[in-house]
Amino acid sequence: MADEDTALAEAADAAEAASNTKALDVVARSGFAVMALLHIVIGAIAIALALGQPGQAEPTGAIEQLAANPWGPAVMWAGLTGCAGLAVWQLSEATLRARHLPAGQRAGKFISSGFLAVAYGSVGLTFAGFAVGMRGDSGDSTRDFSTTLIRSPLGVPALIALGLTIIGIGIYFIVKGIRKQFKDELHHFEGTRRGQVISALGVAGHAAKGVALILVGLLFIVAAATNRPGESTGLDGSLKALRDHAAGPYLLTVIAAGLISYGVFALIRARFGRM
Repeated sequence: MADEDTALAEAADAAEAASNTKALDVVARSGFAVMALLHIVIGAIAIALALGQPGQAEPTGAIEQLAANPWGPAVMWAGLTGCAGLAVWQLSEATLRARHLPAGQRAGKFISSGFLAVAYGSVGLTFAGFAVGMRGDSGDSTRDFSTTLIRSPLGVPALIALGLTIIGIGIYFIVKGIRKQFKDELHHFEGTRRGQVISALGVAGHAAKGVALILVGLLFIVAAATNRPGESTGLDGSLKALRDHAAGPYLLTVIAAGLISYGVFALIRARFGRM
């Protein structure tokens, strides 16, 4: 038994060493840059929605915008590569490197980084779909997923649990922004005027991203509570639902500006952030 534990530990150490390669670092950083660009485009689409224009304020809509430019196919494959690398890096964070954390932090890291690994992998698959000419609607995909899940045994509790998890991650982003915990990841400009601007972008961006995630999570819970899976329409649906309220366009504009701020911050983090 001891020999088996030792062999497993050695295999985990070898896998962790492999995940620390320069190549994966570069690809993961490019993935951060891709996600940053998507946040900027989603924020721009959200501003258009607030002004009454059509659009899809979610990753599929943003990727569709990027695919429409002359370099679209190359951008799609580059996006797929970056997101795949970032998903692998987050998966290693959730498993291999989380081994060294105290037991109390290990579960949280597994959930947060594991969720991000799935999210980045999903965005990568969307890039792949556009690259090979298979375009979809993430709102439809979310509805289909919710419908399938809610019809399964324990589907309603599972959908509620998913919504609560997304809300929890949203709260984590808000707290991280308010407490400026992102400075642990980005300290290159610490103590400079430029650093103050980057810090402000980080606070606004993390808070806006957190609010957007909470809205998405709430739609999952509403869908489960009312047994209407069509209500869970992802980020685009949650932002459009917000827009339809009295002060919705103003709130949507604030969230959109925050998402753009997060995108700019994430671009800087992609280049200078600690991995």
